Amino acid sequence: MSFDRPLALVALVVLPLLVVLWVAWERRRHSSAAAFTSLALLPNLVDRAPGRLRLVPLALFLAALTALIVGAARPHAPVTEPKNEATVVVALDVSRSMLAQDVRPTRLAAAERAADAFATHVPSSYDLALVAFGSRAFLALPPTQSRALFHQALADLTPGQGTALGDAVELAVQVGQRRRDTEGKVPPTSVLIFSDGANDGGRFSPQVAVRRAHALGVEVSTVLVGTANGTITRTLVGGYSEQIRVPPSAATLQLIASATGGHFYRARTTSALAVVYKHLAARIGHKTVNRQLSDVFAAGAIVLLLAGGTLSALWFRRVP
Repeated sequence: MSFDRPLALVALVVLPLLVVLWVAWERRRHSSAAAFTSLALLPNLVDRAPGRLRLVPLALFLAALTALIVGAARPHAPVTEPKNEATVVVALDVSRSMLAQDVRPTRLAAAERAADAFATHVPSSYDLALVAFGSRAFLALPPTQSRALFHQALADLTPGQGTALGDAVELAVQVGQRRRDTEGKVPPTSVLIFSDGANDGGRFSPQVAVRRAHALGVEVSTVLVGTANGTITRTLVGGYSEQIRVPPSAATLQLIASATGGHFYRARTTSALAVVYKHLAARIGHKTVNRQLSDVFAAGAIVLLLAGGTLSALWFRRVP
């Protein structure tokens, strides 16, 4: 939490002084009462002593005063608010290694299902776009609010070669920046990449693409799909075939996420993918803003003052 007027917090030193004055006043009141009253007769005059209950209104009053002082200092704190609109670009790796069956039924099919389910959790006011990448990246679906079109675009993807991660980031950023809202501004853009490997091919290196994304404030989250036991089958001349190990590579995806303020996830199973897309949908649907909280502290102070005054009036027929 930060403050616009931190010097106002100096007034907090008044609080312990008020406590000292109250204690002194209570002792003086009891001394005055004892001077004119026989202590032996007090049990007959008073049903019961208020005891520690008398401290409750005072504590509420001091808490209210604390809230007013802090509010006067104009505190700011990061708070999470829902976004009204945004462009979300899903980039899906369609390289040959995504046909490995270590994530059922295949890495690619599991990623497609996760992306489809993710789309249903994203607010309906958001535009969704789909980028696919193998040896090159291409726009499979321009930004649209139609979840049916997004589902169909996913179903139409076919496997390819290579893993042009840098090109995928660059194209996804371009897609988000092309869109304008009714005021001519570019809505917030988020990118979600499903992949299993390091960069292989393409025109742009991941480092170059990441610098552009960071400069434009585009957050890129990445999901690493697959396990170390992943294999694919390649057909050889003469009808033979061979098994090729295709373990996932996390380094590039981690770099992309960390450099753009996104999150990196590992998804070794279909259930793990489900957890990922639900978390991402909640994350993408909100934004963090630095909000002034003076009104919150003022409202809290009013509630505390009313509560303290009400209790004091009910219990002791006076206001502290």
